[in-house]
Amino acid sequence: MRILVIDDESFVREALERVLKSPTISVVAAADAAAGLAALSESRFDLIIIDVVLPGMDGVAAIKQIRRDYPDARIIAISGGGNFGLSAYQPEAISTSAYLAACKAAGADGILAKPFETAELRALIGQILPD
Repeated sequence: MRILVIDDESFVREALERVLKSPTISVVAAADAAAGLAALSESRFDLIIIDVVLPGMDGVAAIKQIRRDYPDARIIAISGGGNFGLSAYQPEAISTSAYLAACKAAGADGILAKPFETAELRALIGQILPD
């Protein structure tokens, strides 16, 4: 199985690679949507895990393009965007749930709010890619 992880935070990319990589699973990481789309044009992936808040093209726009260009792609959208502590409360900020709802509407097969547990991610992958 091949998984593409698209996230601008290097620690998230590295963590996902660490928990997903195995003898039967290879993980390719991209720091933005453009790099992720380039990887998709060069190789086939069984699953794409994409962050919503990305530099340049955001995850929602990327999901729409992936869905249009690769209609059979399996996509999980992840986001922690819009989470603010009380001291940084911003009423106009878009909530994580709104970001993830937009991803679902754009064609994501599954969504997860950051932070999430490895078990939650594995369970969602199992639902999206049954054996």
